[in-house]
Amino acid sequence: MKNLQTNQWKMLLLTMFCYLFFYTGRHNFGWAAKQLAESLHVSYEKIGWISFAMLVGYAVGQLVHGNFADRFSPRHLITTGGLLSVVANICISFSSSFPVILVLWTLNGYFQSMAWAAGSKIIANWWQGSNRGLAFGMYTMAAGASSIITYLFSIILMNDGWQNIFRIPVIFLAIACIIFFIFVRNKPSDVGLEDNNREGNGTTKPSWQEAYKTVFTNRKFLVVCLSLGFQSMARYGLIFWIPLYFQSRATDEAATHVWISLLLPIGMSIGAISFGFISDKLFNADRIKSILLGMTMCSIVSLSIFFSPTNHPIIISLLVFAAGFFSYGPQANFWPLAPELLGQQYVGTGTGIMNMCAYTFAAIGEPLMGKLIDITGNKAIIFALVSLIALLSAVTIMCMHLVKINTQNKSLQTSI
Repeated sequence: MKNLQTNQWKMLLLTMFCYLFFYTGRHNFGWAAKQLAESLHVSYEKIGWISFAMLVGYAVGQLVHGNFADRFSPRHLITTGGLLSVVANICISFSSSFPVILVLWTLNGYFQSMAWAAGSKIIANWWQGSNRGLAFGMYTMAAGASSIITYLFSIILMNDGWQNIFRIPVIFLAIACIIFFIFVRNKPSDVGLEDNNREGNGTTKPSWQEAYKTVFTNRKFLVVCLSLGFQSMARYGLIFWIPLYFQSRATDEAATHVWISLLLPIGMSIGAISFGFISDKLFNADRIKSILLGMTMCSIVSLSIFFSPTNHPIIISLLVFAAGFFSYGPQANFWPLAPELLGQQYVGTGTGIMNMCAYTFAAIGEPLMGKLIDITGNKAIIFALVSLIALLSAVTIMCMHLVKINTQNKSLQTSI
């Protein structure tokens, strides 16, 4: 038993370590946006379309790679995707053509999509249901911390030209992928231990048709996907456009405010691990209540930033941290819903479809926000839009909660 627990933590921490550097090949784009728009002589709407293309590539990849994670080796998927993403980023750094960057960034989204569902499958294989909230919270925290690392690298490198933002950080992703591949195993039986998840660990695997049919006919799961879509749209609205918002402040404010933006991913990282705890301990593993709380608060905080005076760094710092905390924290509660609503056999497929939904919505939001900035000339408009989108996520998941209550009441009446 002790050996199993040791290996559980080993696989979780190594998977977290690998994902800790994945966003260096994805969230770096927002920091290059301003210089890229000037270099390519294009509008912010067109820059938004490049981000849209990457997110669409990611969404399409999730639809495929989630099922791959159920059928093939998640370890190989993560390593392959990470290394291909490194190649795509480096190629972009040597390009000066809008169409070429558009295509390469789309491919990069597809390559990056090989990792998340596969990592979720590994964690679900190693961790039992009673501790899944904590495990997925830590995994999601690693993604949030990955944004911190990416933001830090980008702030340091942004004065050296946008090309270096695509070259230097991804070197660490390549190293992390190699370490991950050497030491991680997909499930306990791969190291001679008994699989701790009885369901779905047999040799029989669901067919492609069966897997997709099971997921797409589960109405509760589809409602969860819709709520996650709005959550991801709000999250990416902040991740992508906040660097531009702070870079565009007056010269005397810009240096301070650029560093304030680092509080966004810090808040996201802390929010991820906190919401894993909130869900498991405060709400007795009721993920729906936890998500509802987080997205409602995200809406309130984002609206507060829109109306707040930006010349007060302490106030804006606290609000940016809170925006990160509440916009991303609830995501740690979405991922455990895949095994809980679908069963262990369909974790990869379900997670892939959830992520496809998330990034399809996020993709739609990017050119929309870019267009609004071009029309209004007010970069703060993103916070008003994020507030509305976060509210939609909260309302959607509240419908799921009401369905749950009605189902429980019917069951109670039947028993009486």
